[in-house]
This record gives sequence, structure tokens and C-alpha cells, in this order.
Amino acid sequence: MTPPNAATTTAAPTTARLRALVEEIRGTVIRGLPPEPTARLVAERLAPHLGAADLLTAEHCEGDPECYRQHVLHAEHDGSFSVVALVWLPGQVTPIHDHVCWCVTGVHQGEEHERRYQLIPHGATARLVATQDVVNPRGAVASFAPPGDIHLVRNGGTGTALSIHVYGADISRLGSSIRRVYHRPADR
Repeated sequence: MTPPNAATTTAAPTTARLRALVEEIRGTVIRGLPPEPTARLVAERLAPHLGAADLLTAEHCEGDPECYRQHVLHAEHDGSFSVVALVWLPGQVTPIHDHVCWCVTGVHQGEEHERRYQLIPHGATARLVATQDVVNPRGAVASFAPPGDIHLVRNGGTGTALSIHVYGADISRLGSSIRRVYHRPADR
């Protein structure tokens, strides 16, 4: 499944720094810890690489004027993790969504605006409630694991934003980390 409103490309790690990051992530994931501690440890591995000029190639930083763009940088052969670059031009946004697996995000360039949500039981159904608005600047890292990982991300700035995402799944096979898109109106 391709992310709604996202263009996708696949590229092998082509910089020494990216290859080193993949090795660091592999060493963490292979430990076989539960999702939450794995995500926290992977976040620690990602943080020192954010903002480094030698992490990505120019191709990995290319956006798409129609929608945010996903570049799959690495998918581990056993499907245990993937590394993805997301490129956001001003105003580009995801739908409200949650994820199929643990996830780590780090802002490499620019800033990302995130609105977090919680699903609140409401009679026989549930209601989506906005709980927090966060601006993630360059260098910011976040980690999370389902359930309770519902959010919307957008580039609210005037320049390109670029983030590195590490997912506990094979995104080259799945096409996306999105498990479910929430179409119902959300409380603001």
C-alpha cells in the first residue's frame, strides 16, 4: 500500500554514513527486544546522523510538487526494518494515520509540524481527539510503537523539510508504514 498522497522511490544506501547507520540499526534490531525499547534504542542511533551533509545523496533529497515523497533507502533482507527519507515541500501533509509497526522519526532538514490524536471511546463507537501540537525542528527525534500512535504530519514552514524514518517492517514490500487512515472528522 502506497501512502495516501505520497510518491515513492527505492534506492540502496549509497553513502558511507548511511551504510554505517544501517549497521548501527541492525545491531540494535537483532537484539530482539520488544517494540518500545527497540524504537528508543534505534532513536539513539539515528540522532547523531541527523543534519549531516554526507548522510544522503542529492537524489534522496528530491521532493515532488504534487505530494510528499518517500525514498526507501534500505530494507533489511529479513524484513526486520527499513530506513526511509520523507521529503516535504511547503504545505504537504499526511492524512491522520497510525502505523503497522514501531517507528522512529528524525528531522534531518527544516521542521515538521505534527498533530497527535487519541481515540476516545464514545458509546458504541470512538471519537478522535487532538491531544498535542508539536513542532519538530532539525535534530528532533521521536519513537513510538502501536497502539496509540495516531498523528498527522505536515511541512508548515516555507522551505523543504526532510525526515529520516526507521520502521520495524519491510516498507519496500508494504509500500507504507500506514496501518489505518482516519477519515472521520477529528476534534481540534
